[in-house]
Amino acid sequence: MGTPIGLVFDCADPPRLGAFWAGVLGYVERPPPAGFASWAAYDTANGVSDDEANAGFALVDPGGTGPTVFFQRVPEPKATKNRVHVDVRASHGLPPGGPAAREAIEGRTRALVEAGATLLYRSPHPDDDYFVTLADPEGNEFCVV
Repeated sequence: MGTPIGLVFDCADPPRLGAFWAGVLGYVERPPPAGFASWAAYDTANGVSDDEANAGFALVDPGGTGPTVFFQRVPEPKATKNRVHVDVRASHGLPPGGPAAREAIEGRTRALVEAGATLLYRSPHPDDDYFVTLADPEGNEFCVV
């Protein structure tokens, strides 16, 4: 078995970006610690200032197998292209390059654009490992494959 990993996104608004990615991935917000009904209750009990509240937002795979995803507030805006990106595998299990794979990719792309993503690029090779590049609401690039 490999080493478990977590993904971390630097961002301006962790709850907003976390909610977007929860929808993309089918993940849920990490439950608050035992004894607390919400993260707000936890923050209040632990003296977290209003300024530090919502400085982070964590997602977990409800099936328990995928990596955790954490969104942390940073002061600076995104400045350049990502050096690492997420591939959303809409065509997983379908023959690569076939019409069913392309339709699965296009269908997922439409849904993600409706959810707040921005279309950046479509592969010019629709019959050979077709993909679409999108940006999330804060400009982080990701692909639908």
